[in-house]
Amino acid sequence: MKRSLLPWALLLLATATGPGPQPTAGALGSCSHRCGDRSGPCSCHPTCFGLGSCCLDIRDFCLEVLPYSGSMMGGKDLVVQHLNWSSPSDGVICSFKESVQTRGLVDSAGRVHCVSPLLYETGRIPFTLSMDNGRSFLRSGTWLAVHPSKVSESEKSQLVNETRWQYYGTAGTHGNLTLTWNTSALPANFITIELWGYEETGKPYSEEWTATWSYLYSLATNIHNSGYFTFTPKPAPRNYQRWEVGALRIIDSKHHAGEKDVHALWSNEHALAWHLGDDFREDPVAWARTQCLAWEEQEDQLPDFLKELPDCPCTLAQARADSGRFHTDYGCDIEHGSVCTYHPGAVHCVRSVQASPRYGSGQQCCYTAAGMQLLTADSTGGSTPDRGHDWGAPPYRVPPRVPGLSHWIYDVISFYHCCLWAPECSRYMQRRPSSDCRSYHPPRLASAFGDPHFVTFDGTNYTFNGRGEYVLLEAVLTDLRVQARAQTRTTPEGSQDRGTGLTAVAVQEGNSDVVEVRLARRDGVLQVLLNQEVLSFAEQSWMDLKGMFLSAAAGDRVSVMLSSGAGLEVNVQGPFLSVTVLLPEKFLTHTRGLLGTLNDDPTDDFTMRSGQVLPPSTSSRELFQFGADWAVENASSLLTYDSEFLVTNFLLRPKHDSTFLPLFPEEITSGPSQAAEVAELCGDNMFCRFDVAATGSTNVGNASRVAHMQHLLRAQSLQPGESSVGCGKSVEFCQMPLYGGD
Repeated sequence: MKRSLLPWALLLLATATGPGPQPTAGALGSCSHRCGDRSGPCSCHPTCFGLGSCCLDIRDFCLEVLPYSGSMMGGKDLVVQHLNWSSPSDGVICSFKESVQTRGLVDSAGRVHCVSPLLYETGRIPFTLSMDNGRSFLRSGTWLAVHPSKVSESEKSQLVNETRWQYYGTAGTHGNLTLTWNTSALPANFITIELWGYEETGKPYSEEWTATWSYLYSLATNIHNSGYFTFTPKPAPRNYQRWEVGALRIIDSKHHAGEKDVHALWSNEHALAWHLGDDFREDPVAWARTQCLAWEEQEDQLPDFLKELPDCPCTLAQARADSGRFHTDYGCDIEHGSVCTYHPGAVHCVRSVQASPRYGSGQQCCYTAAGMQLLTADSTGGSTPDRGHDWGAPPYRVPPRVPGLSHWIYDVISFYHCCLWAPECSRYMQRRPSSDCRSYHPPRLASAFGDPHFVTFDGTNYTFNGRGEYVLLEAVLTDLRVQARAQTRTTPEGSQDRGTGLTAVAVQEGNSDVVEVRLARRDGVLQVLLNQEVLSFAEQSWMDLKGMFLSAAAGDRVSVMLSSGAGLEVNVQGPFLSVTVLLPEKFLTHTRGLLGTLNDDPTDDFTMRSGQVLPPSTSSRELFQFGADWAVENASSLLTYDSEFLVTNFLLRPKHDSTFLPLFPEEITSGPSQAAEVAELCGDNMFCRFDVAATGSTNVGNASRVAHMQHLLRAQSLQPGESSVGCGKSVEFCQMPLYGGD
């Protein structure tokens, strides 16, 4: 039942009793229908757990589910935590995004289960829960739908020798095919194995363009759940042969064939060569050539998406350093053995993080072991752009923005037609040519680290070790804001240093989500908060969020990639955080804050809020006032206050602690016993020397030295230099100066 019927349901609940908590919806003393609300006598906001201010029934209405993530293909069994229903119920309904409803259940232990639905998008999906057959939806939570490629292999059925499945019927590829799965992932005595097909129909780039998964037919019904199935494929009936991309689904045989949104195991999406008709098997090359020519004709009628794609970085070093705009292509990753099946000759590929704004397309850039760009003009292993970005594009759900699947329809299956099943690859490469780097402009780089030391976008180095919360960056261009909290370090002896360091960093752009990265404890453990709620990375290290992507692939490093192309990296260095910000050139003249004014002029980096500019020769004590001027204001703070300590010391007090007197650089002294050790460790690195003096710890000094070296190495990697691409057919390009030359 839809929300339009909610008012009378609330009236019913006000007087009804049941096996679980049933307060009046919206009651201020309850979290019924109030999740996220911190007003009233008790709070239903995530920060209430640390503050001890939660309503007593918060866990009954603001739901946590485990597992918290799964494939957007659906079929995952979710168990609601902390909610125990004392009697069986057949009225459990889970509503995802207020549009897709699935049936749940209460098991014999009183635990409530939901099943995730088949979706056409990734990201955090809000859901509500009804325990009264849809009369009311008072409980709510969030489910993380992920790209099929990011799902654990144990949660999928496995196409044994997947290449064989996708070449079946071509020369020398016949016989049996085998499917395996983990039986414990689908508790059923008897199962059904189905084939589902994916297609996108309607006029391209119109409102009639739709994406659809369809049940086609069953390969086996009511067979024992043994974890193993072998069969000899037969050509599908003609009315099913138009589907060339699909996946297998295994369900409990108690469900009818094709029943949607039930507990299931899906295989990888793949090319359905094994189910194509006799015409394919009789002459697969001729059949594929016909399909390739048809695709070529269709491509020539579609809009040119290549014009709005960003150019590739010129070198492998640039591609790996430009982490705000490009990210590793998992199909060709130098950190995982460079298994580059579709790009022979490459050792690493990256994809543009953001899809192009109008067509939802994606860029791909591949590089050789020598760091040179690999072009299709030189090799069939060259990088190929995508009409449909592999990761999809908001608002998702419609072609060509469906994660993974639109890419299969417009870029992958056509590659099979032209390059893998027929010798027509030149046709494909002509319409998917590699991008060179003639218009590539590296991002601008700024960092903060140690006790805190700053390297601005224009290269100014200075130290500001205030205690409080400060604006690192503001950019009106996209309403980008980066803020940080600086605290003193407690020494092993229990005293406070005369220096400070960053312990939390928060970022938001426009109306995006707010992400905060902080040191949860002083032992180097990173904690990530999304809109002031602590995130778990136990299941997923990559998240598609509103206005950004978030990666926490390493336990001590978090990357945020914003829709503008700006990037933020936070990692642990010693007892503090190190922060790196990368900005595309469009931010020129649009920044202010502690990371300076990006305009290629270092003399105005010390610009106050009022617009007053302090000269580069400003003393460290005057710079202390410059830093204090950029204290965060409570009304615009992005940081989280979810403990008595944070409320007392940062929310209720001035954002800049004027009573704290730090050590200034000109006050540095080293005792004779420490001078030699400092000289050996730090050399001429003044950041290192200062931090040893301010903290008495060579470990802190060394952490700052390492952070500074990492900044310098990344800055060097991003520098424009001589061309590192193949010439291909464009000899004149190889004679052009790259960006940076006048």
